Amino acid sequence: MRVLMLSQFYPPLIGGEERYVRDLSIQLAARGHEVSVATLRHPDASPHQVDNGVNVFRIQGTLQRADWLFTDVQHRHVPPFPDPELVSSLQRLVGDIRPDVVHAHNWLVSSFLPIKKSSRARLVLTLHDCSRVCSKKSFMFANLPCSGPGFLKCMQCATEHYGALKGVPTTAATWMMRRSERHLVDMFLPVSQAVAVANNLGCDGVPFHVIPNFVPDTVEETSDAFVKPYTAQLPPGDYVLFVGAGAYKGTDVVLRAYADLHHPPPLVMIGPDPLPPSAIPAGVHMFQGWPHAAVMAAWKRSLLGLVPSTCMDACPTVVLEAMAASRPVIASRIGGVPDLVADGETGILVEPGDAIALRHAIQRLVANPEMGQQMGRAALERVRQFRASAVVPRIEHVYRELVA
Repeated sequence: MRVLMLSQFYPPLIGGEERYVRDLSIQLAARGHEVSVATLRHPDASPHQVDNGVNVFRIQGTLQRADWLFTDVQHRHVPPFPDPELVSSLQRLVGDIRPDVVHAHNWLVSSFLPIKKSSRARLVLTLHDCSRVCSKKSFMFANLPCSGPGFLKCMQCATEHYGALKGVPTTAATWMMRRSERHLVDMFLPVSQAVAVANNLGCDGVPFHVIPNFVPDTVEETSDAFVKPYTAQLPPGDYVLFVGAGAYKGTDVVLRAYADLHHPPPLVMIGPDPLPPSAIPAGVHMFQGWPHAAVMAAWKRSLLGLVPSTCMDACPTVVLEAMAASRPVIASRIGGVPDLVADGETGILVEPGDAIALRHAIQRLVANPEMGQQMGRAALERVRQFRASAVVPRIEHVYRELVA
C-alpha cells in the first residue's frame, strides 16, 4: 500500500509528535508499505532524503517565508487553513506518488483538503491534541482545563495567547475548517478517549477509532560512547526523573513538591526551560538538549518517573518510555494519562497541580522500594499493549478497511 504522511515537522526537529510520525513511518515501511512523508522545509536538511526506507519530501509554505510571524523560527507552524504553496506542492507530490492513503497529523491537513477528492486517496487524521476545536491546541482557558469551545470565548483566548494579528484568523480558520474536515476526513484517530471527547468527535458524528501512541518493540541501538557524556552528569545512585518541556508539564508543581520532601533522593529534570539558581531547590539537577538515546539511558538508571501535567495531556509518550524501562510513574489524573497508568498497580495518579499529593506519592514510593519495584514490573507488562507490534497493525487495519 502507498502511504503519504503529512507532518509539519520531522527530524532533525524533534518532539513527541515528530518521533511518533517517524517511528510509524519506519514501522510501516518495514512491514512492506511504500511510505513517504511530506513535511516543511528545514535549512539543515535536504529537500529529499531516504530515512530507513521512508522517502521524506520537504516543501515550502508561503507563511513560512515570513520570519516576523514566528517567535521560534525553527518551528514555523503551518496555519489551520490552506496555504497556497503547500497546496500546490502537495498536489504535485500526490500526482507523483499516487497514495492509497494520506495520513495527516496536524494542521498540514488543511492544505490537503482542497485536493482530497481529486487525489482519490483515503484521508486519515490522527489527533495528537485538541487542534480540531482549540486554536491553541492545548484545550486550556485562563490556565485551567477548558470546559468546551465557544466562538467568542475561543477568539478571546487565542487573541490573548497569539495577539490579535494571529489569534483572530487562527480562531476563525479553526472553526471554518472543522466543517471541511467533517466531510472530507475518512477516519479520525484520536490518541486517547479524552482527546476524542475534547474534539467533539462523538457529538459531530464523524467516524473515529481511538488508537494510542506507541513505543518501539526494541530500543534503538546506541553506542555507550554517544550517551556517556550525558549520563556522566547524572547523580550517583537512585534519583527521581522528570522529562518534559513547556508551561503545562508541571515543572513548578514538581519543584514545590520536591522542596518539602524530607531527605529525598536527587531530582533530575531533563528538558525544562532554565531557571535562576534561587528558584531551584537543593538536590535538583536540570539539563537541556539531551538526545533521545540519553534520555532512555537516564530512565534505566532512575528510581521512578514524574509526569505531573496540568494540561489535557493527550497520550504522553514519556509515560510509555518510563514504563518500557520498568519504572513506576507518578502522574496527573488528566487527559489520556489514566489510559496509560493503572493507579495503584503501575504507578500513582494525583490531581493536576496538587503539589502536596505529588509530594506524598513520591515519599510513599521512596520509603517503599519494594512497592516501586513491583509497580515497575507491572508497568513493563502493561506497556506490551502499547508496543509497535500491538498498535501498528491496528492502524494498518484502518487503512485496509478504508481502501477496500
